[in-house]
Amino acid sequence: MESVVGILILVVAAPAAYATQHPVGGSSGWTTGFDYTQWANGQTFVVVFSYGSSHGVDVVSQTDFTNCNTANALQSYSGGNTIISLNSTGTIYYICPTSGHCGQGMKLAVTVGASTTPVGSNAPPPPVSPPPPPPPKSGATQ
Repeated sequence: MESVVGILILVVAAPAAYATQHPVGGSSGWTTGFDYTQWANGQTFVVVFSYGSSHGVDVVSQTDFTNCNTANALQSYSGGNTIISLNSTGTIYYICPTSGHCGQGMKLAVTVGASTTPVGSNAPPPPVSPPPPPPPKSGATQ
C-alpha cells in the first residue's frame, strides 16, 4: 500500500498546468434530474506523471506489476511529463522501469469502472417478461 501512496503523491503533485478540472455535471453541477453517465461519457480523464530523467513510466500486466518486472512493458514513456488518457475500463498498471524503483514503491494501479445508470435517471425500465399462458379450460383436450 505504501508503494501506491508514493506514486499517487507524484500524480497529485503534478503542476496544475497539466491538470484539467472536470466540474461534475458541467454548468449544471451536482444536482438531481441530471444524466451523469452521459456527462462522464463526454469527458476524457487522464493520469499525469511528472518525473526526473532517471525515471520513466511503463504500462505492464498485473503479474509484471506484482513482480516489478519491466521486461514485458506493454507501453513505455519517458521525457519527464507523461499524460495518459483513461479511456478503457479495467485496471491499468504503471511502474517505473528504472532498476529497483518499482520495488521502492514507484508503482500505481488505476481502475477505470464501466459507466452505470445512476438511480433516478431517465433510463428505460428493464423489459417485462410476458405473462405465462392461461391454464387449459377444464375438459379441453390437448
